[in-house]
Amino acid sequence: MTYQAPLRDIMFNIEQLSAWPEAASAGACSGIDATEAQAVLEGFGRFCSDVVAPLSAAGGETGTRFDGAQVVMPEAYKEAYAQFAAMGWQSLAHPEEYGGMGLPRAVGAAAAEILNASDMSFGLCPLLTDGAVEALLLSGSEEQKRRYLEPMISGQWSGTMNLTEPQAGSDLGRVRCKAAPGPDGSYSVTGTKIFITYGDHGLTGNIIHLVLARVPGAPAGPKGLSLFIVPKFLVENDGSLGCRNAVRCVSIEHKLGVRASPTAVLEFDAATGFLVGEENRGLEYMFIMMRAARFAVGVQGVAVSDRAYQHALRYAQERQQGRPVDGSSRQAVPIVQHPDVRRMLLRMRALVEGGRALAMATAGWLDLAHRADAEAKREASDMAEFLVPLVKGSCTERSLEVTSLGLQVHGGMGFIEETGVAQFYRDARILPIYEGTTAIQANGLLGRQVLRNGGGTARRFSGMVLETERALQSGSAKAQLFANRLGEARRAFDASLAWLLETAPQDPNAAYAGSVPFLMLAGNLAAGWQLGRSVLAAEAKLERGEDTAFMRQKIATAVFYAQHILVECGTESTRIIEGSESLFDAGLQI
Repeated sequence: MTYQAPLRDIMFNIEQLSAWPEAASAGACSGIDATEAQAVLEGFGRFCSDVVAPLSAAGGETGTRFDGAQVVMPEAYKEAYAQFAAMGWQSLAHPEEYGGMGLPRAVGAAAAEILNASDMSFGLCPLLTDGAVEALLLSGSEEQKRRYLEPMISGQWSGTMNLTEPQAGSDLGRVRCKAAPGPDGSYSVTGTKIFITYGDHGLTGNIIHLVLARVPGAPAGPKGLSLFIVPKFLVENDGSLGCRNAVRCVSIEHKLGVRASPTAVLEFDAATGFLVGEENRGLEYMFIMMRAARFAVGVQGVAVSDRAYQHALRYAQERQQGRPVDGSSRQAVPIVQHPDVRRMLLRMRALVEGGRALAMATAGWLDLAHRADAEAKREASDMAEFLVPLVKGSCTERSLEVTSLGLQVHGGMGFIEETGVAQFYRDARILPIYEGTTAIQANGLLGRQVLRNGGGTARRFSGMVLETERALQSGSAKAQLFANRLGEARRAFDASLAWLLETAPQDPNAAYAGSVPFLMLAGNLAAGWQLGRSVLAAEAKLERGEDTAFMRQKIATAVFYAQHILVECGTESTRIIEGSESLFDAGLQI
């Protein structure tokens, strides 16, 4: 079935939730207005629906292969990527100084959602390139920016992130890849890297690998890692491609999902690399790319969820089966009329819209984190750092629920490959693992964003939720209903936060046993907070008679979220506060 970019809801979120006016006044975007942004996204939506979405089923079926010498992708991917680059889509949210369009991050996030909903296998290549661009913008030298950024932002070249190795997994302190300095200022990089998304392919003229490695005499553990640019082809001073570098793909993985995306094992055999920044600060620099990638993977969770929802909704509207329980018809009716099918579909839609709202709001905080004013920049950066793990962790975990519900709506047909819904579930399954598992996100949230500053940012977050709650109490009956559920969820968050702050110093195992429930609670509350802001905006527009059908649906979806999803915050709080004892009492022997 076809995919239709949800542009009306995307633009509502950009305009109402993403701090567009604040970001524009701070110089975080190029001065483009919302109408122009919508025109860009409309054009991109047409391209993705017409060109990228048809790749999904074929790519999932045939996948990508390695012939012993090179990675071979389906020919249609090469043709689609050539159009993607020629039309400048890679450049949307990157600086004009290097050939980008300079659009706000919310527009970039919207484009990423549309692209990955169309085909996640295709979308992973631009996603990694965006992250590499971000890392070089913030950590690269002026010469490195001049040499590499424009071709990457144009889509002529792609970028990768080379972190882990066979013995390391998520423990990057065990990385062994070596980088020996040479007389000309370059380094000789040797080692093996695994799980490298788009580590080799034929879509672009060059691939810019960002590689973690150790220089001689570096400290043990993560503090001894440095970051290097290792191009597939060396780049001459005039920007032309030189000789092939000593990095090669030795195999690709055979995966549960995203099968057309090549996940490579790369061998660096004294490859020429160039140090980014200072030695032994590589993990610090790589975290810039990782934060961008983690946010983008959370957006992928929203994307695949929306694709599954659209697929399930169309099926439910067309599939006739069973008479209605209220006796209103003696004939079979479309299954969308059955109460539990409606429950599943509305849960899917509410989770999609809640995740989208959270992602768009977080994109606004990320833009504000680049403001010139130091104090405002610090506050925005702190809030962005708090919210990114929620986008990554909760939106990806929810994508498993949404894609599973989509399969359930199809019934037995959902288990049949020809309907296409199984692919959404398979593709989504990598998302809670990519760029740090949910537990890694949760441990980082608890350790770095909560405990390290005594819960200061978390309390600020709770205070902003309270402000929205109070505003809703002055609204309609539905707004007040939402405010009541939002207040209950906020109090569950506050109680959990207080318990974690008190418990962690004395019993870190008990505290960290609740880290994932805390992330899911906070993610649920954060999405609910943004949907509460959506209710306020929608009611204001209804008073002016603007787009009444859409605004009523926004409010109805938010109320469903409040009554069916926000209420789960209390359960997560119980898990956090009361669940650790049973966790450690229970044995795990076979």
